[in-house]
Amino acid sequence: MTAPTGPTRLLDASGGADVVGLDAHLARWGALPDVSPKVLLDAVDRSGLRGHGGAWFPVGTKWRAVAGSGRSKPVVVANGAEGEPASGKDRYLLHHSPHLVLDGAAAAARAIGTDRVIVHVTAGPVAGVHAALAERARRRVDTCSFEVVVAPDRFLSGQESAAVATVNGRNPGIPTFVGIRSVRDQGVAGRPTLVQNVETLAHAALIARYGPEWFRSVGTADSPGTALLTVTGRWEAPRIVEVPYGTTLGKALGIDAGAAAGIQAVLLGGYGGGWLPTSTALTMPFTEESARGHGSSLGAGVVVLLPTGVCPLAEAARVVRYLEGEGAGQCGPCVNGLDVLATSMEHLAYRPRSLRGGVAALPTLCGLVEGRGACHHPDGVARFVRTAVDAFGDHAALHLSRGPCQTTRPFLSVPAPAASVAR
Repeated sequence: MTAPTGPTRLLDASGGADVVGLDAHLARWGALPDVSPKVLLDAVDRSGLRGHGGAWFPVGTKWRAVAGSGRSKPVVVANGAEGEPASGKDRYLLHHSPHLVLDGAAAAARAIGTDRVIVHVTAGPVAGVHAALAERARRRVDTCSFEVVVAPDRFLSGQESAAVATVNGRNPGIPTFVGIRSVRDQGVAGRPTLVQNVETLAHAALIARYGPEWFRSVGTADSPGTALLTVTGRWEAPRIVEVPYGTTLGKALGIDAGAAAGIQAVLLGGYGGGWLPTSTALTMPFTEESARGHGSSLGAGVVVLLPTGVCPLAEAARVVRYLEGEGAGQCGPCVNGLDVLATSMEHLAYRPRSLRGGVAALPTLCGLVEGRGACHHPDGVARFVRTAVDAFGDHAALHLSRGPCQTTRPFLSVPAPAASVAR
């Protein structure tokens, strides 16, 4: 089958079908090649593919670690529990191209030496995944077995130890403590477990077909390939786009100087990522290294272009309070520290003169939670707050001198409070 030649790969044309069924999928991509685990591992290694769930860890290294982690047979978890409210790329893939994801999961299972795959998704995509699996079963496409586990619709559900907790039926959607034995060694039912984001698996399915050199033909030497992004603020509704690494967001999204003038700042990486000045976000090379160099991250592939006419401090306060409510409740930074951060951001947004120590107090408060949590959730919240203070410093000064904005309209997607987590 013909490999994609341009920057659009996962979003490759499919004849306009809303859902790509198995027949159309095989007609476009062909069947997975019947190759050895060694060939698959080598191909993924040489491709330079990194995980697209937020951690950006080298996929080949991760697969080899699980494959060689012990005597018991490992498990693959295809992780589509997209807890990030501003992200929709994984749900899009699972709805539109489920067989590409399932192919990638089957390739991962073969590579690490297992026949058990668990598809871990929130309730929305479940029916579509079951329909795709039924198609594959009728055609006897797979040599591995698939099962579907429904994840809680919470911010932390996609974290790999939280996914394993859900599959194991213990504290669903709650991460385990940092420092405890990795799920790669002891995960589902105590077995070595590969938890891999569904977009990453879709990329792996194409690497298995077309090889690492094809994958590297787009992107940069250090950041090969493409990424799916959920973009909010560029069009009337959020849109999924595919962007080659190394390009700029301004070019990829078609934003000229005129359009950029209407953007206050750019949130890169979602609610665990960070705010960047518009000019920086639109002109820097789109890579994880560049994002980290500016205090942010590509995270779960979220880009939010915050328009003028919206109070950025009110938006940030809404998000931080939401994130505080989504904590796992396992440690002081999550239980107490995040509440203090959320309260301080609310003071700055709505009652600025009651903020003790002014804006300068916020980075200090961030320092009290960073690196001290049972998981990395407090670190992400602290990064969100630190970068908001930097990006919206002038706006904060106006709040402190003149008072809060008189009218604000919600812009960022912030779900209603979830049911309390059992603490």
